Order: sequence, then C-alpha cells, then structure tokens
Amino acid sequence: MHVGPLDLRYAPSVDKRAAVVLAVIFGGLFLVLFGFLVLAWSAVKSTTASGLDAELSTGVGPRIGVVECKGTVGDGERGVDADKVVKLLRKYERDEDVKAVVVRVDSPGGAVAPSQEIYSAMRALRKKKKVVASMGNLAASGGYYISAAADQIYASPGTLTGSIGVIFVHFNVRGLLEAVKVEETTLKAGKYKDTLSPFRPLNELDREEVQMISEDVYSQFIRDVAEGRGLKEEEVRKLAEGRIYTGRRAKELKLVDEMGGFQEAIAKAWQLAGQSGEPRLQMPPKDINVSLRDLMRGLFQGAAAGVGDGVRGAARGGGLQFLAPQLVE
Repeated sequence: MHVGPLDLRYAPSVDKRAAVVLAVIFGGLFLVLFGFLVLAWSAVKSTTASGLDAELSTGVGPRIGVVECKGTVGDGERGVDADKVVKLLRKYERDEDVKAVVVRVDSPGGAVAPSQEIYSAMRALRKKKKVVASMGNLAASGGYYISAAADQIYASPGTLTGSIGVIFVHFNVRGLLEAVKVEETTLKAGKYKDTLSPFRPLNELDREEVQMISEDVYSQFIRDVAEGRGLKEEEVRKLAEGRIYTGRRAKELKLVDEMGGFQEAIAKAWQLAGQSGEPRLQMPPKDINVSLRDLMRGLFQGAAAGVGDGVRGAARGGGLQFLAPQLVE
C-alpha cells in the first residue's frame, strides 16, 4: 500500500468553537498576568515615589538626614554606589528641613575616584550643614577617606579604621597560558600602552610608572585627610603607613573625635544643628528601581538574566584602590 504525502484538503478540521474558547482562555490568562505585572510595577513605583522624594517635598519639620555607605566603594551592585550617595547628599543639602546629616560608614574602602567623589560632596555639604560620620565595624582606607570629610567622627572602641594608603595588585597569567599552550602577542604604539599587562612579568618601566601614580594618589589621600581633620600633612603622613587602628587608638591619634555608635552620632548631629527634643530621622530610600520591562524579562527570561549578571560580576576589574586588608575571626 502506497502512502503519499498528507493531503491537507482531507485533514480533519479543528472545531472553530473550540479554537475560539482556547483563544479566550489563554488570552484571558495573559491579560490577568499582564495586569498583575502592571499592578506590581505600580506598587513598586509608588513605594519608591513615597520614599525620599515625597518626604523631601513635604514639610515634616527639622530632621537628620541619614546616608549609608556600606560595602566596597565603587561596587554599585552590592557596595557603595558613589553616584547615588552624592545625589542623596545634594538632596539633603537642598532640603531646608534637613538640619544636619549623619553618614554611616561600614566599608573596607574601594576604588579611588568614587571615594573622592563622596568626600568632595560631603565637604561641599559641610559649608551649609553639619555632617557627622558614624563608623560601624570597619571604616578603613576608602571608608576612612569618606569619614574624614565630616565635621565629627564617631567610632566604637573596636571599630577597625585607618589603613591610609594605596594598593595596586597585579596578576601574571603567563605561566597558565604556557601550560595550556596558548600564545599571546601584543602589538602596541606607545611604550606605556601595555603597562601591567597580565601576560608578562613586571618590568622596571611598569614598576616606576605605577609607583609614580600610587605616590600621587597617596599624596592626595594625605592632603584630603589633613584638610578634613584640620591636621598638618606631616602629622597625617606619620600615620599613613597603611596600618589599621582600633577606634580607641584612632581617637588617641586624632583620626576620630568621639567614642560612640550610631545613636550617639545622631544626638551629636542634632546638637550641632542647634535642635532640641528627640531627633527625627530622614532615612535613605530603599533601593527599589524596577521597570515594567524588568518584570516582564524576569518572568520570561529569568535564567538568561541570571547568567548575564554572573558574567558581569566576574568581569569587574581592578585598578588603584583604597582597600584595607580583610581581618576575620
């Protein structure tokens, strides 16, 4: 028996009513899902809008603005996003009801430029309002750089701080490439263009160039600490050996003003602002910034987005940093 190609003219037809019913069911489910996403997105946006901006635009009386600098400086995903911190400081600067600002610092430091951006924004704010830094468990290197911009610094006796210095870490993967028989060739124009290339050992030119840059940034660090703390650069340079100090020792060395936690820092800021009674706080907004497109993508492409986030996280590079050694118990 010969079986030829299926003749569509004789194929069984689908019941049109069943097709309409299926279309209505699936279309309705899609609309319900889409409506749920829109409502969720609206709720998120409303929460964000009712946070900092709403409070800043309403007259709720004198209060203390709080800024949080937690994590590695310059790590926008899980640490201190300098752009957001600077934006918040400037909002507090414009808000007449915010009488003073407390910056809570719990950071091992991080990238140079973001630390300097926050420092500069705090120094600008100091011209109009009192700024108090409250150190948490760790406020070292770039974390101390930020703190030094405040009028007053509070730390607990066991806070780890200081670590005034600059570090650059270089990795040489040449041996690894040779082990897997991969050959790398560099063509360049300009003798410094491949400075600190990870595909070859350091040479004297690399050392001289990076050391010169490190010394320049180190001098900027010392100058800004001296300016922020009202000390002479010679005094700061004696302490700027990259050493970590406890909060108690830092107070003895004039790197910290007072012993105390967050509440003591709030009380001091309230007092410096000339206010009486119980301090009222303006807490920073929760970091909620989700678009409708993000929700849709999370629904249909969650796995792909997760892989992309992992790749981007692994690709974050280094450079000159204000970063303290990590101490663990």
